[in-house]
Amino acid sequence: MKFKKGEKNMSIRQKQSTRATSNFTPQTSNFTLSPSNFALPDRTKEFALRIIRLCLFLDQKPGVSRTLANQLLRSGTSIGANVAEGKGAQSERDFLTKYSIAVKEAHETQYWLDLISRSELVAENRLANIRQECNELVAILTTICKKLKKKRK
Repeated sequence: MKFKKGEKNMSIRQKQSTRATSNFTPQTSNFTLSPSNFALPDRTKEFALRIIRLCLFLDQKPGVSRTLANQLLRSGTSIGANVAEGKGAQSERDFLTKYSIAVKEAHETQYWLDLISRSELVAENRLANIRQECNELVAILTTICKKLKKKRK
């Protein structure tokens, strides 16, 4: 199902459920995240929102989880920021630079998500969807960078 740009189709209950709770479950909107119906800048922004919700949950716990949340927050939200900067790139080279940084940030985000999972701060089954999305973003961004580099040769 495709939605018009800017259309919000979440109920109040769904919006409330996206807030940090003691049992973190990453939430997504009513539509599936796929390249065919979700532009990359929007997809990375949705991913950043999911990262923010996870970090809010981690921040409720004392100690190490707060430090990990800060690291994850920086890398996870930086992916979308660099994609957004790429939209306004002044040249193909500038675009490639921004997207290359986004790939690096996505790899770092994979690392932090893996660490959070292995340390059992959040159960793996609760992180599976967000980790899958991160893996898909890495694949998409890597493909874009590789094709652009190949084109430039």
